[in-house]
Amino acid sequence: MIISILNCDIKYGIGKRNGLLFSLPKDMKFFRETTLNHTVCMGENTLLSFPGGKPLKNRTSIVLSQDASHNYEDVINVHSFEDFLKKIKEYETNDTVFIIGGASIYRQTLPYVDQVYLTKVNADGGAEVFFVNLDEEEDFELISESEPVMDGELEIRFTVYKNNNKKEIL
Repeated sequence: MIISILNCDIKYGIGKRNGLLFSLPKDMKFFRETTLNHTVCMGENTLLSFPGGKPLKNRTSIVLSQDASHNYEDVINVHSFEDFLKKIKEYETNDTVFIIGGASIYRQTLPYVDQVYLTKVNADGGAEVFFVNLDEEEDFELISESEPVMDGELEIRFTVYKNNNKKEIL
């Protein structure tokens, strides 16, 4: 199974200045527990946004960098979107694969995901980059939504969307 996992603000904003919009301890705990011991796939900037530019512990990381000279330690490096998809398919055979960013990676992989775990934040984060409004996408169906939960000062909802028209990776 391939799952995109992220949070967004009320305008489907997901980031600014290569960072997160909000500090959400409950959402971070959900992310950590959900992706632990699985494969995570990301673009180069997402990797570099982590502390020390190092991959997340106890996960297999697949990183797409368009620059073939950029190879990072302790990750699986790929240098084309086609190779990125091939690696995702390879790891999906034995594992749940999570797409964890950034915006371009989310957008390009969206047709191939089975589900999207989207934490919706009831606030405007002043985003510079945005996710697709899944409520307006005919291929996606909201299959689960939690009651509102306070995460610090912010109200969040954990939602799950199903892709009813998943495109197969060839």
